[in-house]
Amino acid sequence: MFISISGKKKVRDVDIKKLIQKMTLEEKCYLLSGKDFWQTRSVERLGLPNVTLADGPHGVRKQEGASDQLGLNGSLPATCYPTAATIANSWDPKLGEEIGEHLGVEAASQDVCVLLGPGMNIKRSPLCGRNFEYFSEDPYLTGKMAAGYIRGIQSKGVGACPKHFAANSQELRRMASDSVMDERTLREIYLTGFEIAVKEAAPRSIMTSYNRINGVYANENEHLLQEILRDDWGFDGFAVSDWGASNDHTAGVAAGSHLEMPTTGGDSDEELIQAVRSGRISEALVDRRVEELLTAVLPLREAVDQVKGKEYDREAHHRMAQKAAEQSIVLLKNDHRILPLAKQTKVAVIGDFAKTPRYQGAGSSVVNPTKLDSTLDVIKDFPLELAGFAPGYHRTGPADPALEREAAELAKKADVVLLYIGLDEISESEGLDRSNMKLPESQIRLLQMVSDANPHVVAVLSGGSAIEMPWIGQCEAVIHGYLSGQAGAAAMLGAITGKVNPSGKLNETYPLTYEDVPSAPYFPSRERNAEYREGLYVGYRYYETVGKPVRFPFGYGLSYTTFTYSDLTVNEKEASFTLANTGERDGAEVTQLYVCAKCSGVYRPAKELKGFQKVFLKAGESKRVTIPLDDKAFRYFNGKTDRFEVEGGEYEILIGASCADIRLSATVTAAGTEAPLPRDASRLPSYQSGNILAVSDQEFQALLGHDIPDGYWSGELDINDAICQLYYAKRWIGRLVYKVLTGLLEKSMAKGKPDLNIMFIYNMPFRGIGKMAGGMCSQYMVEGMVKAVNGHFFKGLGQIISGFFRQRKVMKKANGMK
Repeated sequence: MFISISGKKKVRDVDIKKLIQKMTLEEKCYLLSGKDFWQTRSVERLGLPNVTLADGPHGVRKQEGASDQLGLNGSLPATCYPTAATIANSWDPKLGEEIGEHLGVEAASQDVCVLLGPGMNIKRSPLCGRNFEYFSEDPYLTGKMAAGYIRGIQSKGVGACPKHFAANSQELRRMASDSVMDERTLREIYLTGFEIAVKEAAPRSIMTSYNRINGVYANENEHLLQEILRDDWGFDGFAVSDWGASNDHTAGVAAGSHLEMPTTGGDSDEELIQAVRSGRISEALVDRRVEELLTAVLPLREAVDQVKGKEYDREAHHRMAQKAAEQSIVLLKNDHRILPLAKQTKVAVIGDFAKTPRYQGAGSSVVNPTKLDSTLDVIKDFPLELAGFAPGYHRTGPADPALEREAAELAKKADVVLLYIGLDEISESEGLDRSNMKLPESQIRLLQMVSDANPHVVAVLSGGSAIEMPWIGQCEAVIHGYLSGQAGAAAMLGAITGKVNPSGKLNETYPLTYEDVPSAPYFPSRERNAEYREGLYVGYRYYETVGKPVRFPFGYGLSYTTFTYSDLTVNEKEASFTLANTGERDGAEVTQLYVCAKCSGVYRPAKELKGFQKVFLKAGESKRVTIPLDDKAFRYFNGKTDRFEVEGGEYEILIGASCADIRLSATVTAAGTEAPLPRDASRLPSYQSGNILAVSDQEFQALLGHDIPDGYWSGELDINDAICQLYYAKRWIGRLVYKVLTGLLEKSMAKGKPDLNIMFIYNMPFRGIGKMAGGMCSQYMVEGMVKAVNGHFFKGLGQIISGFFRQRKVMKKANGMK
């Protein structure tokens, strides 16, 4: 393999293998860990450069000055595009690719070689605090959208880094939980999206998640990183740990991880060096990891070197953010065709979000926008008469009767009320799962008072995940922008006034209540274990199988025009039908293809998304639409053969406007792979029926094929237990730390803006202190801390003190590595 170095030599001129031969063992081992919070290491004597990685699911977040993962310190201005949860509602991978191109341009301009995104974990539960960063509850939609982003980012020479690989579905104790599931569920639900992204877009890197998967940390999981990712899927990039997700660095390198981030100040590097010298890991395997890393990274360095510092058109990128938001808006309700509003409709704008928009989530993805539109700023550009504005509620905290009365009085003076409501910042954040699916009570009260004063209420929603809507009868229309980025305000007003015809469809199901959610009995983790007892039945797969009513089904969204479907023809390779726009407005329809297995040898959900296409039609226009049936259409994962198989027999091909609105159907026969059936169906009655809300230990054990791991805390804490578990500490010092941290966290929550650093620490395992302290604390010192809180105070304290002086020497060596 030949590659460039520092831009001085061309790709064909330098042999990486020979370069590695010139490196010392120390240089090779240090290359597999970060230089600081965001940079890789260099080897200056060989002209080997470093690269910068930066957060970037929906905008580049390159920090200036002191760095931290959670975004508390400032970052350079960048365009804040709508979040993944928003863009997934477009069902348009080409739009994702266009956004990716703009992200790539901005990243390269800021000398960022690897953009840490897109986020593509499955929305197992609506309560996951980071759902706003993820695409969907469905792996097929997730994979296709992520592939679009990756192709776009990498077309500009910047490496994309899909995350978090894999099965990272909760924020609570995310670094100390074990995702326990059967192999079929892992492959079909939680890995299929990554598989599509890797095979169709070839990302240059992938980020491993914090959690264990069936007892093994993702970053040191050979089954995940080598057998599946590289051997099965053909991935040829590098695997980087999420920040602080490395548990045992040597085990990670052995399993297929290439880069531990951030720096541990030489602690992990020296651990790896000693592992080679002791024979725990071979130097040849270290060489292989270095070669794989450099092969992926150095072309990125060369490409970015040619354009770094180049200015981009900020206004053009802002317009791209607006276009992305426009194409992702979902119209949920439109009684009496109140929308779009007629010209010069007199509107009362009510709600604090209209003044201070809720346009992105909280945590490591926070972008410092180049500009930010608010409804009150841009409404003058639209053909509406503004009756006035009233905030109506405080961002957080209890209802304010005075604000409510002011809003109700204003509502009486208008033809229509535009009521801006949604989830507040405390509801959706990295490091914190939601406690419920409700809107803040102050907003629900305000809606009641405003609708009593004026029944013509258009609820304009903001938020990155599903919510309960028992109040929907008090609205004449509901239109949802999700988290629409810095240009979302104008995009929404465009849809409200008819300049834009809403074409978004929901990427997730909106249940009637949280109790209806299939994972609700099992979410979040109970102590150490997150048990995925619902198996395959995530989101619509469950609701459609058991016939559970929902508020809005997966794939749902209204339009200002109407579409008809006709003339379906199907074979084993594709489905074709005619789509016609039968309304009076131009518009786009998201056509969806679901597959229903009529053969009964293997249990499956009632229907599964296996294809989709967004089609734009002028009023009165019709078009023949063809959706391929690819290699994912009929397959299932067979635990006996340890591979995907096809059960031969009949399959119903369903074409619809949502998973619950099927317009056309036809049957096709698929040839099977003649594999033996994977499980004794009689032992899995809940999974055969889909009634999985009360799966017994015995049945879950049968699904797993082994005993359920013991996930209970014993009272004896270890380095992989979360700091919040200091509640169980045997010494008063540990319980005092727990009490102080809990008090600080509760105090910040009461202010409506959680302290993300405290939250991160609260849920972090003890080993995370060593992994995230930039070298100030070694794992040896962490082990001393654990001894201290487990009742061996003075012995532990002595280890901390001696470890401190030892680590100072290690850091001195690390700082000298160039």
